[in-house]
Amino acid sequence: MRKLLIKGGRVIDPGRGVDRVADVLVTDGVVRGLGSGIDPPEGSAVIDAAGMVVCPGFIDLHCHLREPGFEYKETISTGTLAAARGGFTTVCAMPNTSPAMDTRATVDFVTRTAKEQGSVRVLSIGCVTRGSMGKELAEMGELAEAGVIGFSDDGLPVSDSNLMRQALTYASAHGLPIIDHCEATGLSRDGVVSEGWVANHTGLRSVPRSAEDVMAARDISLAELTGGRLHIAHVSTAGAVRAVRDAKARGLNVTCEATPHHLTLTDRAVLGRHGGAAPGEFDPLTPAAYDTNSKVNPPLRGAEDVDELVRALAEGVVDVIATDHAPHGAVDKLCTFDEAAFGISGLETALGSVTSLVHAGKIGLSSLIERLTVGPARFLIDSSAAVDHRIGTLQDGAPADVTVFDPGAEWVVDPSEFASKGKNTPLDGATLRGRVTATVVGGEVRYAL
Repeated sequence: MRKLLIKGGRVIDPGRGVDRVADVLVTDGVVRGLGSGIDPPEGSAVIDAAGMVVCPGFIDLHCHLREPGFEYKETISTGTLAAARGGFTTVCAMPNTSPAMDTRATVDFVTRTAKEQGSVRVLSIGCVTRGSMGKELAEMGELAEAGVIGFSDDGLPVSDSNLMRQALTYASAHGLPIIDHCEATGLSRDGVVSEGWVANHTGLRSVPRSAEDVMAARDISLAELTGGRLHIAHVSTAGAVRAVRDAKARGLNVTCEATPHHLTLTDRAVLGRHGGAAPGEFDPLTPAAYDTNSKVNPPLRGAEDVDELVRALAEGVVDVIATDHAPHGAVDKLCTFDEAAFGISGLETALGSVTSLVHAGKIGLSSLIERLTVGPARFLIDSSAAVDHRIGTLQDGAPADVTVFDPGAEWVVDPSEFASKGKNTPLDGATLRGRVTATVVGGEVRYAL
């Protein structure tokens, strides 16, 4: 049997309340022991985790692997390797591929390709509507039978309220959630940055916060009406956070996620990492401005929204940290800001970004790990009987999905070294603190620094 000993690390398993220095023994793909001073079994591999954190493997509920159809941006092979380098052992692929994941055939293709070429586990999310066009529902029953863990038209909202009502109803019949991109397009109107000082200073078309707030409120109301499961993707405004907090207080089946970039960056990233005036000042923009790598949907918001989002994360109102990894080819970003594609390549910088919240004292390390592990695991367990109910923990008999990282390690982001084809990050040249040193999937080391 294959054996692996992860020795001497600080084991943090939030799902079981574990936080102590210990060894983790893995045998034949599952966790088989947690204790101190475990001697390496004969023939076992050993990972020296002294000074490191050892935790359940990270789970990403929201990423874009692009295949099929956009292989110049990313493939399942490159995207899952990037996931492994970021500490993720399971990722959920969004359906905006070409063809879109609105049929069993496309879902089966992704599942098969991931098993053949993937470095980590891949679960699929099916479309809410055919082709994500928002006109008629996709064949939800067929997609559920294919094993999708939810339905989303991510990147596009389900604007028709009656269609959204029907989607929640049909999805609930299969025990699956609707994962909605909350944007009232009549308010956003082709905006590219958040409404505020940066938009005024740059002259870029803006998106009011109400575009997200209004749609989040509508979705929550429809979830209450239908009794369906609603998950709000990449929440970014204080207003949407308040709506989710209220929904949870009323016992509705509503969850939400936040991305590392919405938790740690403001709209000032549009001005470039080393450029731009302070708020209220109007000196000339520097050549660093109009950084297309900061263009994302929903847009990066102001400091007040970021602060509220971080508070909600610490409180547990935000259930999950999800990357919304959105890789693009160089041509998609080397253009004007208006023409540039939305999205940030985030799998490989996620941990280094969010550990800044721990170092700043805004959230505890165990709570942060909970939002990356047992939080998304609960979501998946509720969504699929096929998902092992022991994922997201290091309990005996659980799948040996383990992430080892150094929370204090400093490193400089160099996109040219990314495993992902997508080099589009506003963190190019930034120094992050917190780095993955090993990722184990089903007992196999899939990445080691």
